[in-house]
Order: sequence, then C-alpha cells, then structure tokens
Amino acid sequence: MSDTSPFDPVGHESIAEAVVEQIETMIVESILKEGRKLPSERDLAEAMGVSRPKLREALQTLEARGLVNVRHGEGTFVATLTGRAMSPALLALYARHGEAFYDYLEYRREQEGFAARLAAERATEADKERLQHIIEQMQTAWEEDNMDASQEADIRLHTAVVDASQNTTLMHMMASVYDLTRQGVFYNRAFLRSKDGSGEELMRQHMEIVDAILDGDPDRAEQAARLHMDFVEQSFRKGQEQMLREKRADKRRKLST
Repeated sequence: MSDTSPFDPVGHESIAEAVVEQIETMIVESILKEGRKLPSERDLAEAMGVSRPKLREALQTLEARGLVNVRHGEGTFVATLTGRAMSPALLALYARHGEAFYDYLEYRREQEGFAARLAAERATEADKERLQHIIEQMQTAWEEDNMDASQEADIRLHTAVVDASQNTTLMHMMASVYDLTRQGVFYNRAFLRSKDGSGEELMRQHMEIVDAILDGDPDRAEQAARLHMDFVEQSFRKGQEQMLREKRADKRRKLST
C-alpha cells in the first residue's frame, strides 16, 4: 500500500481488536461508506502492519457484527447500514399524494442548511480541496451539456458538503436521502435545469454554497443552501401548476372539437 492509504499501522497488543476498532471508527465517521470495497487482504495487512491471519480474525469479527460483507472471490465490502430511507410502499404513497413531496423538500432544506453552516465552520483543507474539485467537474459537465455527469456531480457535491460538516449522524442519514435522489425517486436534475433554461442558475447556486464554505462564512453558506432548496421547491410548484393548466386547456380543446 502507498503512503496515501487511510489505514494506520496498529500496535501489537490485542492486534485483531485494534484492527476492528480502527475500521469501526472509519465506518462511524463515514470515511468508509456503505458498499465501499476494502483493499485486498495483502494490501490491508501491509498498510496496518499486521499479519494476514490477524486481519482475517478482525474481518470475521466485523462480519459477525454486521458491519462488513465478505464475498468470496470478490473481496470485503462495508455493509449496508442505514437501509432505505423509505419503503417501496411509502414511496408509492408519496407518488400518489404530491403534497407529501414538499415535506421531503422541507426536510432537505433544513438539513442542507445545517450541513452547509457546519461545513463552513469545520471544513478541513482536504474537505475544501474536494469541494473545489467537484465544483470544477460540475462546471465542466455544465459547459459540455453532459446531463449524466452533471447529475452525478450534483449528488457528490451535496455529499461532500455533508461530509465536511464532520457530523457523523448527518452523514449517515443524508446518505440514504441522496440515494433516493440518485435513483430519481422524487425528481431529476433535468427537470430543474428545464426550469431555468440552461442550468445556469443551478450552477450559480452550487458555486455560491461552495464559495461560502471555502470562505468560512457559516451564515452565507446556510443561506445559500436554503435558497437552493427554495429554488427546487418553487420550480416544482411552477411545474405542477403548468401541467395543471395544460391539462385543463387540453380538456377544453377536446370539448370544442
């Protein structure tokens, strides 16, 4: 393993327990995220300075605790821990009762604002570099009109803001929420982009959030995140209103023919 490995060498007292504790801590702190594949046994043992038998003992303990899945022939993966934020039945219920969707947006608005405020107060240099890198990728995707890359960069940016908050509960809870966004359960970015014509407003909003965090301005960061979610809500309300007008107009057209 190279010097860039996030794993630290462990001492030789209770070696397997020390390995377990380190990996557990990395899962709690959302350094190792759900579904993440761990390095190979050889690389991981080398990085942590332990024997492979001791490493296997530690992995068996982690598997017994439901924290990792060992897939023979594939490797070891961090287990799914938070599960789905909503069951399929509840998602279908939301789809049939549109007003509930705005409760979801209201929740997002509060959590996004909280995360951005904490990120502006707590972001490390590594966090800031990550945010800068993602916003540059988002800018490139926008300029190239690459919708798939824009969607993925959008989710990665919001995830990076939450990670920069250093609040582990927020990290795990929002990971489940962002999974719903990635699946397009509630909405997709293409719809939002259609509301501001070219996606320029969305790009500007995300840049403002990042700039405020980089500047270490909690009030500005929180406001920028809340205004972004306000834009999302307003866009969808306008979209629903437009769809209703078009439906009424189509009915009138049919009656007049």
